Amino acid sequence: QVQLVESGGGLVQAGDSLGLSCAASGGTVDHYAMAWFRQAPGKDREFVAAISWDAGNIYYADSVKGRFTISRDNAKNTVYLQMNNLKPEDTGVYYCAAGRRPHRSPDTYLYSGQGTQVTVSS
Repeated sequence: QVQLVESGGGLVQAGDSLGLSCAASGGTVDHYAMAWFRQAPGKDREFVAAISWDAGNIYYADSVKGRFTISRDNAKNTVYLQMNNLKPEDTGVYYCAAGRRPHRSPDTYLYSGQGTQVTVSS
């Protein structure tokens, strides 16, 4: 059973940068697509970014394109999300997920972490 643990969240100001990590244990994720989702209070979980198992295909939500970068290190069983020029609307709990292929729907993923809080003040 793969377990995913997110880290790196915190409270930052608008315009700041933050880097999130998602470490997998209990199994390797080098053959899984990985993704980041986020959920703001009272809202549905929304897609942020996804990366194929070999990093050959990468996808971003329009709202983060050009500001966020997803990457992975299969040797470390870890996926990353670098977030630059953060905005208050980026506030939420950020979750990573592992699945068979990159997809924008969180329901298609097999494993998901507990999330890490990101708060961006204006």
